[in-house]
Amino acid sequence: MKIVIVGCGKIGTAMLANLVSEGHEIVAIDNEPAIISEITNIYDIIGVCGSGTDSDVLTEAGVGDAELFVSVTDSDELNMLSCFLAKKMGAKHTIARIRNPEYNDKSLSFMRQHLELASSINPEKLAAHELFNLLKLPGAMNIERFSRGNYEMIELKLKADSPMLGTTLWELRKKFKQKFLVCVVRRGEDVYIPDGHFVLEAGDKIGVTATVQEGEKLFRALGLMKKQSKNVMIIGATRTSFYLTQRLVSMGANVTVIDRELKRCEEFSELLTGANVIQGDIASREVLLEEGLRSMDAFVALTGKDEENILLSIYAQSQKVPQVITKINQNELAQLAETLGLDTIISPCKIISDQISGYARALHNSIGSEMETLYTIMDDKAEALEFIVHEDFGHLDIPLKQLSIKPGILIAGIIRGRKTIVPTGDDVILDGDHVIIIATGKRINTLQEIFK
Repeated sequence: MKIVIVGCGKIGTAMLANLVSEGHEIVAIDNEPAIISEITNIYDIIGVCGSGTDSDVLTEAGVGDAELFVSVTDSDELNMLSCFLAKKMGAKHTIARIRNPEYNDKSLSFMRQHLELASSINPEKLAAHELFNLLKLPGAMNIERFSRGNYEMIELKLKADSPMLGTTLWELRKKFKQKFLVCVVRRGEDVYIPDGHFVLEAGDKIGVTATVQEGEKLFRALGLMKKQSKNVMIIGATRTSFYLTQRLVSMGANVTVIDRELKRCEEFSELLTGANVIQGDIASREVLLEEGLRSMDAFVALTGKDEENILLSIYAQSQKVPQVITKINQNELAQLAETLGLDTIISPCKIISDQISGYARALHNSIGSEMETLYTIMDDKAEALEFIVHEDFGHLDIPLKQLSIKPGILIAGIIRGRKTIVPTGDDVILDGDHVIIIATGKRINTLQEIFK
């Protein structure tokens, strides 16, 4: 598929790297010659130097035969105009990065309709939503939600004292009353789709699927359900911080935001009532301690620098803050941070890359199903996908135990209306179901592809 991307900053570069790995034909547009030179040297793509609002540049990029056009520059207005022009020039589907908090849901809906946008993306708002979910379930490393939030996959790392160790997964299902499924395990560099005889070990990173309620019950049974974060310290007055603080304050949390820049702090104070906004040196031990670091339930590092976020998070952990969350966009630094003991890491670049990859795959819909959601999980070594089943799907109303599913693939959940099913061999797939798939070592485009 031909995809044109305008804007090759952190988000755009992460996105094109992911799409190139999926085999798409990519054309990148950026007005910085050095950036175009660098990315065309690294990736097998076509680079065009210029503005995404210049019709000559868009013509050179061949937007007329682009299946997907995505504009992710730092300017919302430029992104919207680029997409409008691309659509008029023949691009089939357009997506704009729109992240200004002043654009509410109503105005966004109006703009999407009149600009003929297929979708709009807000990395900071999506990251804030994910952060909010993590703060509601302390102990989780990552949470991915399906079917409009009713079903989730929780990643956690097993410690030496975990009650999940030393027994087979069959025995675990009997040991705990909660309805859940251990659907994927990472052990060292290897990732497994475990069967009922699999025995978990200390240090394993596991993915568990369950409803939101059953997931919380399981965490309580495991002794992982710490008190929800009421006192939160956020470092960096960024857009992500704004959206997160807004949600936390509305839930009654006490939020302290610290940033070096006086202007940012003044803007935050004007826009956010109820938050404690402090201008100070975020790298100063004295400032952090004076603002109550040791009494916080959670610490969230959201500056624009990955390295700074890592160092601040390590310090917060040394001060025994119960929950520490670190924003890191670079994969290499995320892996380093994990070896340093930082388990809960969030990446806006990854969130958007997953969303765009899922959208691109969904354009290849086949008979019988369509892709609704895609997440890369287990440090990008596996995928979790959600498909909506249609009446012409070829395996309706057949018990799962009678279906021949390819190795490395698991049906991890079925959502049927308001009913959520943790599947067993006797369950079936029906028209209208939402089916959750976990896959290792392969890319899945359609539900039909999981069968031999």
